[in-house]
Amino acid sequence: MAKDAQNKALAPFSCQFTHQVPELLQKLNCSIAISTYQAGKLVFISAKDENSLTQLPRNFHKAMGIAEDFENQKLALACKDEIIVFKNSSELASYYPKSPNKYDALYMPRATFHTGTIDIHDLSFGKDGNLYAVNTLFSSIVKIDTDYNFTPFWTPPQIDKITSEDRCHLNGMAMQNGFPKYATAFNNGNSPQSWRENITKSGVVYDILENKIISEGLAMPHTPRIYNNELYVLLSATGELIKINPNDGSYDVIVKIDGFVRGMCLHKDYLFIGLSKLREKSSTFGKLPFAKNANQAGIVIVHLPTKSFSGKITYLSSLDEIYDVHILADKIRPNILNTLNEDYKEGLSIPGSTFWKRKKE
Repeated sequence: MAKDAQNKALAPFSCQFTHQVPELLQKLNCSIAISTYQAGKLVFISAKDENSLTQLPRNFHKAMGIAEDFENQKLALACKDEIIVFKNSSELASYYPKSPNKYDALYMPRATFHTGTIDIHDLSFGKDGNLYAVNTLFSSIVKIDTDYNFTPFWTPPQIDKITSEDRCHLNGMAMQNGFPKYATAFNNGNSPQSWRENITKSGVVYDILENKIISEGLAMPHTPRIYNNELYVLLSATGELIKINPNDGSYDVIVKIDGFVRGMCLHKDYLFIGLSKLREKSSTFGKLPFAKNANQAGIVIVHLPTKSFSGKITYLSSLDEIYDVHILADKIRPNILNTLNEDYKEGLSIPGSTFWKRKKE
């Protein structure tokens, strides 16, 4: 059967998974959230039972970075030209008119920041209450507030002007003690899209507080994260998870995954890593040497203490590229409403009470 015919025969977002995945999600008491700008979706993946998974995809224009303020039950999502902030209401979830008593969380849109098309990648809530974002187009890490489209917070030391030229393809941000600490970029250039020249060998990691490069010559670094006080980075072009020594820039390969890796989240010793299938017609990645190996999209689960693979989800239709992966802790069956249809307007929250608008008879 031809590939196009196979895809048409599959239901949207069809996937296959190793038998451990549903049981592991139940054991960890969590759900997975993934963003895909290619499909324009935020997808929640939950265990339906110990043998099967269920998915909830929602439409969002160019969904990218996911941020969570767990203490205040808030979720934020970077989109094409805005950041939407959601608030969870378990009370509204219980009485959700379309499926009462089905969901244990319901993220309702509460605020939208109109950033403009600045190509936001990573996104995080800060300890100071601000949203911090990687503004790739303007080669800077920024704060998001109601005064401006963005407020510059830090730029790489070589960037001499904040301008919309994507000079080094700044893409990732690692938070420490509630503030940006490390950042990744495809190179340390200072001219428009200079990172395209030697894309698989020029990647860098910056120490934001020290304002300097701490590691270089990396193969398309993405998704820097601090876990257990150690710095982990994904090398997309080699399919490797590495741990970097910030003192001398050396690194150890923790696991090697056959594919294009981007987006990860650690939860109770298990690291969930995103896999993307690169499009052959992609002007950025399609003709690169590693593109032929990037033929799957999904999630790989790694048990970090033993560096062993614990499960995998592989998409068979609809979804080719993943940007971010986030774990929703203590959420067995979450739901989220977007602002593209009218449903979210029917649910109201005030201190101490919630209401769903009654349908007219």
